[in-house]
Parts: sequence; structure tokens; C-alpha cells
Amino acid sequence: MAEAVDDIREIIFGTLRASLNRPVEFSDQTRIISDLGLDSIAVLDFVMEIEDRLDISVPLDRIAEVETLGDLVATVHKLKSKS
Repeated sequence: MAEAVDDIREIIFGTLRASLNRPVEFSDQTRIISDLGLDSIAVLDFVMEIEDRLDISVPLDRIAEVETLGDLVATVHKLKSKS
């Protein structure tokens, strides 16, 4: 059964909070690279953790299209809906 968008958002935000060493407020408009200062390796590590937690695989071309946390939530929701 596919998770609800709000559940996916909480998992993504919670995972990101745990991996950052500083307090940060998140929203769907938060830009992953420019607002959070994550480099490409950190983004891939973060996405791999989300993949593990939600039992999905996010194709690299999809990751390249993701700019904001909202984009990531929508992408993960679409992938979960197909599984």
C-alpha cells in the first residue's frame, strides 16, 4: 500500500534532520542544494537512506530533476504509488 504524501514528507524531513548537524526548518520549497548546502555526495547518501526506509529505488535521472524537498516528496510518492 502506498504511503500518504504527508507520511512520506515526515519520513524525508525526519531523515534529513537526523543527518544534518544543525537545526534547520524545512518546507516543500526548501532547495536541497542551495538552501541546505548539500553537495552531490550528500544528496546521494540522503536519497539512498530514503530508498532504504521506503523500499524504493529512485532512478538517477529522477534525482537530477529534484530541486526542492517538495519535488523529492512528489517523486517518492509517485514511485511508491507504482509499487
